[in-house]
Order: sequence, then C-alpha cells, then structure tokens
Amino acid sequence: MKKSILCLFTLLVCTNLVIGQQKTVNLFNGKNLKGWKALNGYAEYLVEDNAIVGISTKGSPSTYLSTKKEYTNFILEYDINVDYTLNGGVQIRTHHDPSKGKGSVYGSQIEADASERGWSGGIYDQSRNGWRYPVEYNPEAKSAWKDNAWNSVKVIACGHRIATWINGVNIANLVEENIETGFISLQVHSAGGDKIGKKTRWKNIKITEIPEDYKFTTTAPLVSYLHNQLTEDEKNSGWKLLWDGKTTNGWRGAKRNDFPSKGWSIKDGVLTVHASGGGESEHGGDIVTTKPYKNFELELDFKFTKGANSGIKYFVDTNLNKGKGSAIGCEFQILDDKNHPDAKKGVGSKRTIGSLYDLIKADSRLHVKGLKPLKYVNAGSWNRARIVVNGNNVVHYLNGCKVVEYERGTQQWKALVAYSKYKNWPNFGEAKEGLILLQDHGDEVHFRSIKIKELN
Repeated sequence: MKKSILCLFTLLVCTNLVIGQQKTVNLFNGKNLKGWKALNGYAEYLVEDNAIVGISTKGSPSTYLSTKKEYTNFILEYDINVDYTLNGGVQIRTHHDPSKGKGSVYGSQIEADASERGWSGGIYDQSRNGWRYPVEYNPEAKSAWKDNAWNSVKVIACGHRIATWINGVNIANLVEENIETGFISLQVHSAGGDKIGKKTRWKNIKITEIPEDYKFTTTAPLVSYLHNQLTEDEKNSGWKLLWDGKTTNGWRGAKRNDFPSKGWSIKDGVLTVHASGGGESEHGGDIVTTKPYKNFELELDFKFTKGANSGIKYFVDTNLNKGKGSAIGCEFQILDDKNHPDAKKGVGSKRTIGSLYDLIKADSRLHVKGLKPLKYVNAGSWNRARIVVNGNNVVHYLNGCKVVEYERGTQQWKALVAYSKYKNWPNFGEAKEGLILLQDHGDEVHFRSIKIKELN
C-alpha cells in the first residue's frame, strides 16, 4: 500500500518515472512535430514557444494531429490553452478509417470547451456514440477550467475505466463498454465565422503506459456503460438491475399476470418491443415491474427506430385503466421528434423526447447554460434516460442533461394536469408509489441496462 501511494505521489511531481517497467515518455519534443501526423482535415499545426499550435481553418473538417504509436492503458498528461469560445480537445484510444469521410477519425475525446457550456474534461465519443460523460454529471467541477489560460489535464485510461482531471480536479469517472487500443490525437475542430484563425495550444505532453490492474482513486460521480452489468461501486452504493438482460423475471404485462407471449423479445442482452402498426398497447401490450417503487433513481438505455413512439412510465397503477390504451402514469417520452407527428401535437409541444408527456416540454436550455436543444440526442443510436424521484420532486435527464424538473401535488401541478389528457383521472401523478412501465406503442424500440437505486 505504501509503495502504491509513493508511486502515485512521484507521478505528480516528476517528469520521468517508472511504473513497473514503464517510463514516462514525452510525446512532444518542444521543437518540431516529429512522431506526429495530421489526419482527416487540413487545419495548420506549427510549433511556437515550445507548444504545438493548431489553427482553425476555413472549410476544413476537424483535423487530428496524431501519434504514430497506439496505446491502451496509460496516464496521459498535457497542458492546453484554447482561445475563448472554441472547443476541441485530445483524442485517446482513437482510430482512423478513411472510408468514413469527414468522420474518419473516431474514438474517445477529452473535451476542451472554452464556452459558457463548460464541459471541459468531459468525455465525447467522436464520430461514433456522442457524449459519454457530459460535465452535467459533475457540474460543480466546471469551475476547474480557466478561460484564456493554460490548463493542466491528466487522463487515466485503464481497462474499462477512463478518468480525467483538470488543474487537479477530478472531472469525469467513466466505465466504458469496451477496452480499446488507439492513438493519441490533438483536435482542431471544424470552424466557421469568428472562430476561423483562432488557436488551440498544447505543451508538456507526456504519457506513461501502465498495467491494466493499475489502481487509482476518483471522486467524480461514476457513469457506466457496461451492458446489463453493475460495477462494484454501483453495487456498494445500492444500485440493482431492474432487468437481468436474459429473462422476464421481475416483469409482467400491465393488464395480465404474466409476461406477454407476443410483441416483446429478448436477444443479445436487448429487450425489444416490436412494431405492430403504431397502435397504443394493442399488440404485446405494456410491461410493468412486479414491484412498486416510491423514491428512486432509475436509469436505462434505449434506442428508437425511425418514426418511433414509446415511453417510460412511473407511479403506474394498472388498476386505473383496464380498457383499451396504455396504463396510466407519469411518462418520460421516447419519440423520434423529427419523424413522428406527436412532436407537434398537444399544447406547447409537450410530447417531445424526454418530456413529461403532455405536461412539461423537455428543454435542456432551462437547466444547462449554453446548451443547444437536441444537440445531445443521438437519434438512431443508444440514448440514456434517467428519472430521479425524491418525494414530490421529480427530474428527467436525457443523455446526462437535465431536461425536466417539477414538483407533484402543487397548485401549478394541478393546473398542468387540468389542461392535459389526464384531467379526468383524479389525483393524477400524486400516488406515493407505483410500478415502472415500458410502453408498447406499436413501434420498434430497444431497451437495455435497466437499473434502479431506491432512495430513503
């Protein structure tokens, strides 16, 4: 134990050290770009004052100055200075496929975000899966980044884990679904308007390769993308799988005592509701948990097909509606906003993805400064829903960003219900507990990694 602490301390104060048989190596010699090659775009890179300088170039797609060597498990350290309002960063475990055109470079990116959004140190999966760790998961850490100044960044990639620090503050704590090997790249983002000609600078770039069982400590909230599997940290903090990824255990039809015999299937760790013409609960029907929940944090991944409609309901009472249609409860809407007409129906477009269906429109701009609407939604790929219920307070998150927050039982709540399709259901949404539901709305939608943490 003392030896591990000493090694970690030495890492922080020395430029060269040995971890096992691995030595810290400078990736940049401070003089020229030897050992690097540019990929994808044609932004200019040069060396100035012992720093690599990338210049945003008109018409160029994102450009990546990349190492020739690839890495898997490592500690990467560098200093970065980004002109204000630019974003970009450093790619790790990254790949290149020229056949992909402007998205030929893809993989994990450690964000440098000199904008009011403040997501520096977050982790983005470039040209593939989108945001993996937006800093909304750890908003208190946004102040670590200093605009128009040099910032020191540390990245540890070890097995499935990727963690980041800015100026000594732990920003991200990610468990990825795959362990990848790839190169390191310095990104100059595609740019237009007043961002053309602005600079991103890097210096003191060094890397230490480490064993996959290297131990390190993080303080940032954990975000995991393991499929239908909990990390030890999640288990210790009270998370449980709500679906085991293999069976129908813990679930039944909303209007029956067993699991539907048609309309749903399980394959390769994915739970799928099948297309049946777009009708509401007319084929296999909705499914619900066999246990009710009161205060909880629910998280799951979903993927919708083109034009699809579905939802995640909570506080569901299956005795309320035994006729046609879906069971009654508050709903986190799943919808292809671009291709389904429901996005424009209702008062104030309150049926869009992430919305509290027919009651409150999802709008990240009300909760995340500087975030453009829908930019965080990965249509056609896996997305993440999170619902947190604590007493009467309820919050919806979509891909890590808060999009809805409300208080049940208030006069405002009652007024919202009175002008919605739920006005004829007495005390709608005010139950102390209820079932959790996945909706069959006649469109193909996929679910996985469904987990829950009950709160006191």
